[in-house]
Amino acid sequence: MREQHKLPIEKIYVPAKRARTRDEAKVQEIAESVLEEGLKIPISVRKDGERYVLVEGLQRLEAFKALGEDTILGYFVQARIR
Repeated sequence: MREQHKLPIEKIYVPAKRARTRDEAKVQEIAESVLEEGLKIPISVRKDGERYVLVEGLQRLEAFKALGEDTILGYFVQARIR
C-alpha cells in the first residue's frame, strides 16, 4: 500500500493544461463532502525539485484551497515520459 504524505498546498504546482479543467460546481461539492466526511482519496503528485507537480486531484486540491487549508494528503507517483 502506498504511503500518504501531508503536503503543503503552497508548494503544489498545477500545470496550466490541468488548471483549465477546474469545475467550480465539483469543487464546491467536494468541499462540502470534506467538511462532512474528510478527504476520501488523496491527490497524486510527483516531486520536481522543491515543489510538487499535481498529477491527479485538481478538484480535491481546489476544494482544500477554498476551505482555507494549508496542507492536503497526497501520494508520490513516478513521472511518465511520453
